[in-house]
Amino acid sequence: MADTFGTGDYQYELVEGWGQGPIDGVASDVATTSNGNVYVAVRTSYSGLYTREGDNPNAGVIVVFDKDGNFLSQWGEEYFATPHGLWISPDDEIFHADSGNHTVTRFNSNGELLMSMGVKDELGPQGEPFRSPTRAVQSASGEIFVSDGYWQNRVHKFTNNGDLICSWGEGEPVFNQEAWELYRKEDNPNATGNPGTGPGEFNLPHDVTVDSNNNVYIMDRENNRCQIFDTDGNFINQWEDVRGPNDAVIDDNDVMHIAEGIGSVLITTLEGEVIGRWGSRGEDPGNFRGFPHGIWIDNQRDMYISEVGTTKGLQKFARV
Repeated sequence: MADTFGTGDYQYELVEGWGQGPIDGVASDVATTSNGNVYVAVRTSYSGLYTREGDNPNAGVIVVFDKDGNFLSQWGEEYFATPHGLWISPDDEIFHADSGNHTVTRFNSNGELLMSMGVKDELGPQGEPFRSPTRAVQSASGEIFVSDGYWQNRVHKFTNNGDLICSWGEGEPVFNQEAWELYRKEDNPNATGNPGTGPGEFNLPHDVTVDSNNNVYIMDRENNRCQIFDTDGNFINQWEDVRGPNDAVIDDNDVMHIAEGIGSVLITTLEGEVIGRWGSRGEDPGNFRGFPHGIWIDNQRDMYISEVGTTKGLQKFARV
């Protein structure tokens, strides 16, 4: 009998060896289209967010599999530096946030570019798009939300056509103080300041997720919490004891599953009632060798988890 993973009613079997062959690098995020094809954002060359002259350039690609893990295609090398956040709309449009070249791009399922936001390889002005964005998603009413998290603590709201509507968030961007000091302090004189910890303040907004009621959930990673806002950026509530949240997905029953960087998946209602946690770091099949960074649930209720801090860190868990 195969080992099962999960908690309570959320039980899974590991699909061993799924999709491993063609992935050559770090699987940053994963999402699926309505036909079950799986899109993986892969960092093929990565020297960090804070690169210096002489470092190997960051590079990335989207790798596509069918639901059984068979390789279909790869594309996007010309668009990516540091693949970070991947999200696919119900209309099968692919949104990608690149923390290396400061852009958000939108593609159809064949990899054809539909829209690009931000100026490639240029940091936006403080408070404005983009300074190492982490994820881009679209609400049911069509607005695009972007968490802009490594070089500033902001969230941006755009029209469907990419026009900026508003931004919110406070907190000095001190996620990596040493790197700021060494490389880019001229862009941020407050690099050794104080992180934002109050309502509406962030210390690395690492993910944005929008529910069917247009509530906006921000994974405030270094504060170990999730903050909830309305679509105008007004603070509603927060959940604490969310352990290094990297990514989140809401299932068909309005239950949220959060990839926690410590090596676990947190399951919670949208009212913040914890259902359970599962997963652990380790070398055995079904454990996380790296740090869970991307999470997705397909239309068969199967779960995909990608991991940073390791190569070929991608696992599929079939719901049982």
